[in-house]
Amino acid sequence: MAVTVEQLTKTFGTQHAVDEISFSAEEGQILGFLGPNGAGKSTTMKMLTGYLQPDNGKATVAGYDVVEEGLLARRQIGYLPENNPLNIEMYILEYLEWVAGFYQVDNPRKRVDEMIDLVGLGRERHKKIGQLSKGYRQRVGLAQALIHDPAVLLLDEPTSGLDPNQLIDIRQLIRELGKNKTILFSTHIMQEVAVLCDRLIIIHKGKLVANGPVEELLHQLSGSQRVVVRTEQPVDGKAFSDIKGVQRVDRKEDGRLFLLDTRGDHQISADIFRTSVSQGWTLTELHAESRGVEDVFQQLTKDQ
Repeated sequence: MAVTVEQLTKTFGTQHAVDEISFSAEEGQILGFLGPNGAGKSTTMKMLTGYLQPDNGKATVAGYDVVEEGLLARRQIGYLPENNPLNIEMYILEYLEWVAGFYQVDNPRKRVDEMIDLVGLGRERHKKIGQLSKGYRQRVGLAQALIHDPAVLLLDEPTSGLDPNQLIDIRQLIRELGKNKTILFSTHIMQEVAVLCDRLIIIHKGKLVANGPVEELLHQLSGSQRVVVRTEQPVDGKAFSDIKGVQRVDRKEDGRLFLLDTRGDHQISADIFRTSVSQGWTLTELHAESRGVEDVFQQLTKDQ
């Protein structure tokens, strides 16, 4: 395995930021690391890079223990932090050669040229970093993470704050890199998982709540569905909660739109219709939605 995590734990005071999580990532695999803000994603990333030491548990990167063999492990990691702390006063070429020097890269100028071509910085190569848009700064961040040809890429919210065109470009680049590197990237954007990931990990309040192929996790919800109900006039909708199989009711649009999370093999639409008739409610819409990654995320991270 390129990355293994076993019972990894980190506590700050009384808060369990990461609580005994375990997972692994194979070579050449893109693994999405999802969770609400504050779930423990960045803390886990920082422990894998050696920036934070775990209180308990063990993690290895390319076979090296991140604590006992920290320097060897870090040589196998390319890391793009969430805030991408670049020196905006440096020129792109200057900065990347400076980073290459840290890793004692052979023929650093040639390697920098290769990275600039790879991440699409050719037209910007002679600019200062401070002159670049956020999308191009993310490319510089990816170039520095790749400069030493690591086996594993850790990308913390790599598409945060990008416009739609920049999103497409960065996603395509990550997809290409994933063909020969292991990529673990954290995000809370559902679309990232759908278009990029081989596997999915979901963390909530420091605990691992899901781990597996995306399609497998979706299959686990095959016994559930979300039903959309819209009424002609605003109603309280409390009667929907009494229907067998309805687990949750979200009331929207001043009481005219309802999202019902349901579970069970029986046809629940008929029960919803009968309940509406008995309450004197006129329905203008009633249909079931297909389940997706966002539904998996919401079901596994909602507070009980």
